[in-house]
Amino acid sequence: MTEESREQNIERSLGMQRDLGEDRPIPRRDFLQGTLVAAAAALTGPLLKAYAADAPEVGAGAQGQPGYYPPLLNGMRGSHPGSFESAHARRDGSAPDAGADTGEVYDLVVVGAGISGLSAAHFYRAQTSNRARILILDNHDDFGGHAKRNEFQIGGRTLLLNGGTLEIDSPRPYDAAAAGLIKNLGIDVVALRKKVEHRNFYSGLGLQRGLFLDKETFGADKLVVGVGVVPAAKLLADTPLSERARLDYVRLNEGSVDYLPGLTSDEKKLRLSKLSYRDFLRDLVKVDAAVLALYQPRSHGEWAVGIDAVSALDVWAFDFPGFNGMKLAPGAISRMGYTPSGYAATGGSETLHFPDGNATIARLLVRSLLPGALPGRSAEDIVTARVDYSRLDRPDSPVRLRLNSTAVRAVNIGDPATAREVAVTYIRDGKTFNVRARGCVLAGYNAMIPYLCPELPEKQQAALHAAVKSPLVYTSVALRNWQAFKQLGVADVYAPGSYHSSFGLNSNVDIGGYRSPSSPDDPILIRMLRVPTQPGLTEHEQNKAGRTELLATPFATFERNIRDQLARTLGAGGFDPARDIAAITVNRWPHGYAAEFNPLFEPELPQAEQPQVVGRAKFGRITIANSDAGAAAYTDSAIDQAHRAVGELLRG
Repeated sequence: MTEESREQNIERSLGMQRDLGEDRPIPRRDFLQGTLVAAAAALTGPLLKAYAADAPEVGAGAQGQPGYYPPLLNGMRGSHPGSFESAHARRDGSAPDAGADTGEVYDLVVVGAGISGLSAAHFYRAQTSNRARILILDNHDDFGGHAKRNEFQIGGRTLLLNGGTLEIDSPRPYDAAAAGLIKNLGIDVVALRKKVEHRNFYSGLGLQRGLFLDKETFGADKLVVGVGVVPAAKLLADTPLSERARLDYVRLNEGSVDYLPGLTSDEKKLRLSKLSYRDFLRDLVKVDAAVLALYQPRSHGEWAVGIDAVSALDVWAFDFPGFNGMKLAPGAISRMGYTPSGYAATGGSETLHFPDGNATIARLLVRSLLPGALPGRSAEDIVTARVDYSRLDRPDSPVRLRLNSTAVRAVNIGDPATAREVAVTYIRDGKTFNVRARGCVLAGYNAMIPYLCPELPEKQQAALHAAVKSPLVYTSVALRNWQAFKQLGVADVYAPGSYHSSFGLNSNVDIGGYRSPSSPDDPILIRMLRVPTQPGLTEHEQNKAGRTELLATPFATFERNIRDQLARTLGAGGFDPARDIAAITVNRWPHGYAAEFNPLFEPELPQAEQPQVVGRAKFGRITIANSDAGAAAYTDSAIDQAHRAVGELLRG
C-alpha cells in the first residue's frame, strides 16, 4: 500500500468516525481484557448528567465512599473489568496467599450477591433468626448479579433499563418457594402488571415490528415494517430476497402442512427433539437458504444460540413458524419425560416487567436484609429509591454485603463429614482476606466452584464443569428522542444479519414515582441484543468460543457497530447517531444464561445422574445455590435453588 492510499484510508476511517459520532464525548469507559484503554469525559451539556466527576473510581473498598453509585456508570458493564481477573487467575492455577484473618465469624457466608445469593440470605434469616450474622460477598461493583440495573439521568429525569434479567417470567408456574418469596417482598404480580404495564402503548401510536435486511447478508439494506400484521407476501414484496425465498417465507408462516405425516404426536415430538430447527427448515420444510439466514438468530433471545443448536421441539413451544399443521399435543413426551421449555408446553408463569427488570427483585431483597440502605416500603417506591451503598457493609449490622470482593477459596475446617465451620478466602483491592462461618452457600457460577473447592469429589467437579453458560450482551443506548422510530412507524426491529440481532424501544411502565417517556420528543432508552455464536459447533463449544470473543472485544468495537447499525436501520427516519446518541452502556455477560438440557447434544439421564443434580450436592458445611444448579435460566430457578441449599445446610 502506498503512503498516499494509506492516508486516504485513514481519512475515510476518520470521516466515518465523525459521521457516526464516535468523536463525540459521551460517557463511556473503554476496557480491553481488564486494562483501561481510554476514559471519555462526561457530557457537559444539560441533556445528560452522568456519573459524578468527583465520585471515587469504582474499585475495592469504594462502596463506603461518598458518590458511589454503580447503576449510573456507562461503558463496559455486566462482567466489568475488575470483576473477573482474580477468579481467572485462580482458574489458571494461581493459589491465593495466606491472607489476613479479619477476625470475623458469621453464621453464614454467601458467595454471590445475585438473586440466588440474596434469596439464600433471606431464607436463612427466615428459618433461623433476624439476628443471624450473614456476610454476602460479590465480585462485582454492584449487587444483583445478572439482574443488573442501568440508570441514566437525562434531561432532569431518571430513565431505567434492565442490563440483565428482563422480568418475572418462566415457562413453568412459580412453585411455593419462589412464589412465596415474591409475595413476601410485596410483589402482587397480576395486580401490579395490570396497574403499571402499558404493553399496547407503542402499537397505540401506530408503531409496529420491523425487519431489517442488511446488504452484507441479503444484498441490500432494507427496513420493512409490519411483521405479524402485514401479510407476508406484501411485507417482503419490495426486498432484496429472491422470489423463491419470498414464497418459502410465505409458505412457512401462513401454510398448514404436516411435515411428519403418519406419526403420532409423541412420535413427532421425539423426532423434533433430535432435529435442530435449522435442519427442520432445511430438510423438512425445504426453504431457501436466504430464509435460513433470516431465521438463524431468531432463537438468540431465549437460548443465546442460533437455530442450528436449538431443537425444533423447543422452538415449537415458543410459537416459531412451521408447525401449524403438525397437530402436536401440549405437554411432555410421555415416553422420555422431556418437556420442551416453552409456554405452549407448560402454560408458563405470570409475568411482570419492572423498568430495571429483575434488578427490582434484587433491590427488594437488599431492602429486606438491610433496610437502612434502601428507603421505602413497597414494590412500587423501590423503583426510584436510591441505594446508600455506604450502609451495605456496617459492623453494627447483622447482615453485611461486601462488593468488589472475589471469593477464591472455600474450605471445610476439618473433615467435611464432621466439620462445624467453613473458611472463606476472598480478594479485595489486591489484598487477600479470610473469614469463618458455620456454613457457606456458593451462589456464583457452577464452573468456578471446583477452583474454590478443589477437595470436591472428582465426579462432582466434572458435573459442575459441565454447566457451560451461554454468553450474551444486553446493550442500553440513551437517545435524545425517538422521532425516527415514530417517522418509520416502528417500535422494535429484528435484524438477522446485523451486529445486534434485535433492538427496540424500552418497555412503557409507570410505577410509583417513575414515568416512562410518552412523547417521541422525550429522551428514551433502547435495548439491543447481541449473541456471539459460531454455527456448526455444538452449543457448549459455541458458548466457549463466544465467551472468548466477548472478553477480547473492546468497547470501541461495540460503539462503532452500534452507531453504524442504528444509522443504517433508522437513517430514513432522520436518525443521526452523531446527534441523537447520548450514552451507551454495554452489559457484557461472558457467563450468561444457565445451561439447560439440550436434546440435540446431551443424553437423557435419570434425574439423580443429571449434571446439575450431581454438581449441587452438599459438601460438609458448603452448599450450592444458583440457576445452574436448577439447569434453568430463570429467576424462579435461582430462588428455588437458594431455598434448597439453605434447607440442606440447616438440616446439617
